[in-house]
Amino acid sequence: MSKDRFGSVESSITDFEPNLQADVLVIGGGPAGTWAAWSAASSGAKVVLVDKGYCGTSGCAAASGNGVWYVPPEKEAREAAMASRESLGGFLANRGWMKRVLDRTYANVNLLAEWGYPFPTDEAGKPYRRSLQGPEYMRLMRKQIKRAGVTILDNSPALQLLVDADGAVAGATGINRQTEKKWMARSPAVIIATGGCAFLSKALGCNVLTGDGYLMAAEAGAEMSGMEFSNAYGISPAFSSVTKTLFYNWATFTYEDGTPIPGAGSQRGRSVIARTLLDRSVYAILDQATAEMRVSMRSAQPNFFLPFDRAGIDPFTQRFPVTLRLEGTVRGTGGIRIVDDTCATSVRGLYAAGDAATRELICGGFTGGGSHNAAWAISSGFWSGESAAEYAARSPNKATQRPVKSAGEAGFNPGSDRTLNIDEIIQATQAEVFPYDRNYFRTENGLAASFNRLNYLWQEIRNSEIAEDKNIVRVREAAAMVATARWMYGSALERQETRGMHKHEDYPDLDPNQQHYLISGGLDNVWVKAEPLRVKTDSSGLKASLVSSRS
Repeated sequence: MSKDRFGSVESSITDFEPNLQADVLVIGGGPAGTWAAWSAASSGAKVVLVDKGYCGTSGCAAASGNGVWYVPPEKEAREAAMASRESLGGFLANRGWMKRVLDRTYANVNLLAEWGYPFPTDEAGKPYRRSLQGPEYMRLMRKQIKRAGVTILDNSPALQLLVDADGAVAGATGINRQTEKKWMARSPAVIIATGGCAFLSKALGCNVLTGDGYLMAAEAGAEMSGMEFSNAYGISPAFSSVTKTLFYNWATFTYEDGTPIPGAGSQRGRSVIARTLLDRSVYAILDQATAEMRVSMRSAQPNFFLPFDRAGIDPFTQRFPVTLRLEGTVRGTGGIRIVDDTCATSVRGLYAAGDAATRELICGGFTGGGSHNAAWAISSGFWSGESAAEYAARSPNKATQRPVKSAGEAGFNPGSDRTLNIDEIIQATQAEVFPYDRNYFRTENGLAASFNRLNYLWQEIRNSEIAEDKNIVRVREAAAMVATARWMYGSALERQETRGMHKHEDYPDLDPNQQHYLISGGLDNVWVKAEPLRVKTDSSGLKASLVSSRS
């Protein structure tokens, strides 16, 4: 692939179809992206949203039910909600941000009810709004953004951000998977809402989540934060991709011969399961669920049971083999660093929302599926859309009035005589991040060895050519996964303690002197630095506090 065909913009502007102009470009069509698009359009902006899949059906939220951190504005309930994760997250969360997210999530979930989302009622007849069924939720969000006038490009992954001579973002380019035509969207503001990175682990709904937004943002100069908190694994039947883990609270875990595994069902059970899986199989049976609960479970999460029904297994009465699938930063907390309460990044005109952005601000170094992540997607999506629209409105230099260039580099390497084998790169990356004894149970030697091998893989991508243009999406996915893994392990090497989900075998205790964030970045050379906490007890002063920490 020649630089002139994909890398240069001004010299080949007629090659792009469609060639769009907007005030705000949203990259990603999950909850965060659709809330961002709706918020920006509702603020008067002309909005284009591009999605790697079909907006409303792709991504982890659309695939199943999602718990939501929805708490009524009652003092005791809010206090309990904020306190519940502080210890688990290693005391890195910011209560000012927690309060903002709780307020915005409460308001926006109630707005969903006004739009017609079919919330169930509890036994007292009151609406139950602490969970959302992904298909209905995302179908409604697609309907709302179309009603707001948002232009949607489905099956159109973004490949590169556009930047002007001063480094401010100016839109993006990409390709349509079905037509293989290149598209361009010029805009003074861009929101990255591409989700996290699960490294093609086959976890439910996660195979479109390969860290693409991280790579594009970093190529434009953005930073990451909390990437050491990226080793989330979800329990799954060995024969299934479903990583919904709630129902395993009623499971008994056993060895192959039926003997219960001590500690596997406790709060630290996932660690016990992971360590057991290093050398033997683990089985589960949901035998602790009552007959009444079993009916409710099937109603609440029908897709959880679909693989069992297909296999002819009754999970309530028959044991089945389980595994742990890496969900990386999807259920982790690391992501693009935001620098103020508008969800802006360190790059002018670039915003981040949802799992693409760090969630340390509300849950520190530990989270899980739905709950805080779902609330963060709703809230950060809303704020980023509103802020991007305001930024675009006051932008003195519209995107269509300034020369721009593409910021993407990895995969766009003309003149190389080395051909890249993408499948080998992906498999080699997975070999560094999937194993429990490398990523779940971390050691200094193991992290360093993996980091060095990942650096080699990055150089392979940077110094090689791809065989055919049609492979560019997969090349960029591979590059994003390698880059993500390098920021993960670079940060993990720097955090020489155990905090949140970062479990370091050589440093098994929490170190009070390391109660700080780790900011990371860089492409050819990964760097990591500590960032002091600036904990506020309320939301006032958040913007000034965070902006003062820019570097």
